[in-house]
Amino acid sequence: MKNKYYTVWVGRQIGVFDSWDECRQQVEGFQGAKYKGYPTREQAEAAFKSEPIKSWQSLPDGAPKPITNAIAVDAACSGNPGKMEYRGVFVETGTELFKSPVFEGGTNNIGEFLAIVHCLAWQQQKRLNLPIYSDSLNGQKWVSEGLCRTKLVENEKNRYLFEVIRRAEKWLHDNTFRVPIYKWRTEIWGEIPADFGRK
Repeated sequence: MKNKYYTVWVGRQIGVFDSWDECRQQVEGFQGAKYKGYPTREQAEAAFKSEPIKSWQSLPDGAPKPITNAIAVDAACSGNPGKMEYRGVFVETGTELFKSPVFEGGTNNIGEFLAIVHCLAWQQQKRLNLPIYSDSLNGQKWVSEGLCRTKLVENEKNRYLFEVIRRAEKWLHDNTFRVPIYKWRTEIWGEIPADFGRK
């Protein structure tokens, strides 16, 4: 059976691609590219998830690399607003550390904000002190300001989400615990390890 889907672990962009042309654009001329073809999307996605994403390992010496002893957080939202969730993983291994429930009527920015606050509270509870990577500048800015500056209007559908936002803002106000929060450099390192892989 001819391969119709291509998994790229190391390339300009990583993930599962629907054609060889799309795959080739990510890997051709890219030093240390790693990819493979599969007959079905399910096999390609399973293969992608089975291997920790470490596209930065193939970077030439001297190129900036992320801190591996760190936690990466990311959010996913289907629709805007829509069903939103977030999670945190160890950068080094891709091991999932925490994952939110799915919230109704949320946005990606809210998820990115909550993911960082959750990671701070989680680390405080576990007595850890690891830097956090996020690919959201809005999320990082809102955390530094201690406020979720969403333009989303609270309604019946997203009421619980707004309760969680208020709890997160209160935690930032009441707790002095902080760690460095860095921007994940997607353009160099590929998708953030906490990415849900749904693009």
